[in-house]
Order: sequence, then C-alpha cells, then structure tokens
Amino acid sequence: MADVDWRSEEAYANFKNAESMDIAWEWLRRDTDYQRNYQSLGQAQRLTGATETFRLQWGLSFRR
Repeated sequence: MADVDWRSEEAYANFKNAESMDIAWEWLRRDTDYQRNYQSLGQAQRLTGATETFRLQWGLSFRR
C-alpha cells in the first residue's frame, strides 16, 4: 500500500469527485484488521474472490 500524506492537498486532489463507495473503500483498505484478515485468506481465495464469510464480515459486495 502506498504511503500517502493525509495532510497533503495534492494527495487528495480527486477527493471532490469521489463517491461514497470510493471513500468507504479507502477507509476499509487502510484498516489494519481488514488487512490482516485479507492476508489470512489463501492465495487462491484472493485470486478467485473472497469467501462469503469474509465478504459479509466486511460488508463487501461485488458486481457481476
């Protein structure tokens, strides 16, 4: 994950165009519990899609 200076206006230049889904994803991907839980999934699970339990725990849904 790239280090971003949260105090830098340049780092968030596109924020004004963000939708609620974008903001929610940015929040979630920086959550250490989420990161740890994601890393605990097997590689095959990460490549083919997260398990239903994982998706429900983190409130994720994927469009088909």
